[in-house]
Amino acid sequence: MTRPGTSPVKLPESEKITINLGHVDLGHIELLVQEGFYSNRSDFIRTAIRNQIERHADTLRQIVVRKSVDLGLRTITRDELTAARAAGQMLDIRVLGLVVIAQDVTAELACDTIAALSVLGTLQAPAPVKAALADRIT
Repeated sequence: MTRPGTSPVKLPESEKITINLGHVDLGHIELLVQEGFYSNRSDFIRTAIRNQIERHADTLRQIVVRKSVDLGLRTITRDELTAARAAGQMLDIRVLGLVVIAQDVTAELACDTIAALSVLGTLQAPAPVKAALADRIT
């Protein structure tokens, strides 16, 4: 959401992770890359991960439904939290993907309205908000 006079927020398309592989596994990956099956190591790893996610797709869908998890991008705005506070509500937010807490959300407002924040993925929030919610983030 872009407000008049502001630039849209550029969200990252991916999250960088680091993994450790055995020498033989890495060698196998290198052979597949050299033979043209994959463009590079990252392409192989992304494909392997997607295949495993697809292999467990039914189980993942059941878990998402059972845990009432939002999938994908969840943006938490100042307006949403202000409305929750006015209604006397505490939010229990569960997301598989990316959570973005708006830059104009204060630590006080977040503490007043977010009872729990479970993020399976990435959380982007102002540092003071992250610090204030540290004991509520899982």
